[in-house]
Amino acid sequence: MSKIKLLSPRLANQIAAGEVVERPSSVIKELLENSLDAGATRLEVDVEDGGVKLMRVRDNGSGIDKEDLAMALSRHATSKITDLDDLEAVATLGFRGEALASISSVARLALTSATDESGAGWQVTAAGRDMETEMAPAPHPQGATVEVRDLFFNTPARRKFLRTEKTEFNHLEDVVKRLALSRYDVTFSLRHNGRAIHNWRGAASQPERERRVAQVCGPAFMDNAVHLDIERSGLRLWGWVALPTFSRSQADLQHFYVNGRSIRDKLVSHAVRQAYQDVLYHGRHPAFVLYLEVDPATVDVNVHPTKHEVRFRDGRTVHNFIFSSLHHALAEVSPGERLDHQAQQQYQRPRDDAPGQMSQQAPMALAGASAGAERPSGDWRQNYFPAAMQASQEAAVAEAPPPQAYPPQSAGSRPVMADLSAGEGEIPPLGFAIAQLKGIYILAENAQGLIIVDMHAAHERITYERMKTAFSGGSIQAQPLLVPVTLAVSEKEAACAEEHPETFATLGFEVQRAGPESLLIRQIPSILHGAKVDQLVRDVLADLIEHGTSERLAHHVNEILSTMACHGSVRANRKLTIAEMNALLRDMEATERSGQCNHGRPTWTLQSLDELDKLFMRGQ
Repeated sequence: MSKIKLLSPRLANQIAAGEVVERPSSVIKELLENSLDAGATRLEVDVEDGGVKLMRVRDNGSGIDKEDLAMALSRHATSKITDLDDLEAVATLGFRGEALASISSVARLALTSATDESGAGWQVTAAGRDMETEMAPAPHPQGATVEVRDLFFNTPARRKFLRTEKTEFNHLEDVVKRLALSRYDVTFSLRHNGRAIHNWRGAASQPERERRVAQVCGPAFMDNAVHLDIERSGLRLWGWVALPTFSRSQADLQHFYVNGRSIRDKLVSHAVRQAYQDVLYHGRHPAFVLYLEVDPATVDVNVHPTKHEVRFRDGRTVHNFIFSSLHHALAEVSPGERLDHQAQQQYQRPRDDAPGQMSQQAPMALAGASAGAERPSGDWRQNYFPAAMQASQEAAVAEAPPPQAYPPQSAGSRPVMADLSAGEGEIPPLGFAIAQLKGIYILAENAQGLIIVDMHAAHERITYERMKTAFSGGSIQAQPLLVPVTLAVSEKEAACAEEHPETFATLGFEVQRAGPESLLIRQIPSILHGAKVDQLVRDVLADLIEHGTSERLAHHVNEILSTMACHGSVRANRKLTIAEMNALLRDMEATERSGQCNHGRPTWTLQSLDELDKLFMRGQ
């Protein structure tokens, strides 16, 4: 007897269902994608028992003709592609023609549809049988309704792998959320066990889109998100990326779409990680909602049964475009833009004392008046910043601070206090320094309230960005030491220093081997003047040993520069004058990525006047 046999249609369908139908959320994904492909602008989802007992999807799409209803439940039957050319430029979410056949092989399925508003529709049913369907007339408005009951009723072994009702519903809800983010023009509603869970109306304008993102991802995401829209060389990337300080312990708030299709792609993930590489805290994950639009002919969506992965024809170009777009978007976020964004979000958010109403209180300058009292008039600097102005005026006439009071400024940097003692001008975003707390934090007063700055973290970022700029331009300035420093090291470290003299020179060092286990440091980068030389060189040696060859060093040079910048930054318990603190604030305002240090920690935070009032129950 022949050992090779044809599978029965029923068994073939159930095997295919193993690829398409993993759990209730898989069914909902396929049904909603079909509805969107049919041009639906309203989608209603009802589920019971996490979707295992019932899943019902109703849409107002184009519907299915009576003659095509039975065919819709057949394997590899689709209206979306007809030849190879269509497959090479897929513009729809579904196209394989497996979904309904696979679902009907492991559940009881009923598909009701009408193609016009006459109300005369037809229904086709199937329940795990061998391609057998039953047709009957059924009233229905234009569109389609698909009911899926008793999932895996005829495959009990697979049903045992389902989790709890709550877990299955969470997976299903995530699918609806992802699709709601992919089509802002569509109204989505979700009910579970008869209870309304979500109702998202179609969003046309930008504020409406942002409102939906906030509803799906949480208002905290939008409070900390940067909007971008960049188009170049036939590629467009738009959406929202969260600031590095709004990182997550898990990669659970990452939505990426290619031509409207939600995907998880290694190339995309790598490009995003690279964009965040020197601004994200170790072990944390970025949050984003991003949309990539490309020519459908340049991307293959038929590389995975669930269509979660894609393959780009020119992967390098796509990778570089995503990386550069995100890299620049994050770099361009200045303290002023961030404060303006926070103020706008606060202005639009409903007030606690008037639920559902838009806040009409614009950000106010910090003053010592009681809540509701008139704000002082006259010179705004003297009224709003008396302490800062007095200190600024004193600093303007005082002698310049000693050279070691604040690390040397690079050529072309702004004067320390020249622009702060003028009688006119706008309030700087980070305001004016008024005090230093415990030798660690700078307290400053700006238009919204109190700015608190971690001075080491802030100066570390400033130094790091300057070193990156100088390194890329091949102009790290070096400073010879009057008295060379002798450093005792291991034989391995001494050999490493001897093998990489050019690397050390590029970084601004001159290090010579003085013996089997000793080095002589003759020169260091000027920007790191005053740093602890011996420990700094040890750390650079550790980086060189770890990264090995020169090719690997080229890829990890930013890590080495970050190590050097950390050593060259002002340390805790370092007393700064008001002039020095203001100089640091001005540098932060002019430095890219100054909102977080090299390790991803925030460098500053704002306590608004409203937040301070709440702490002391003012106006309540």
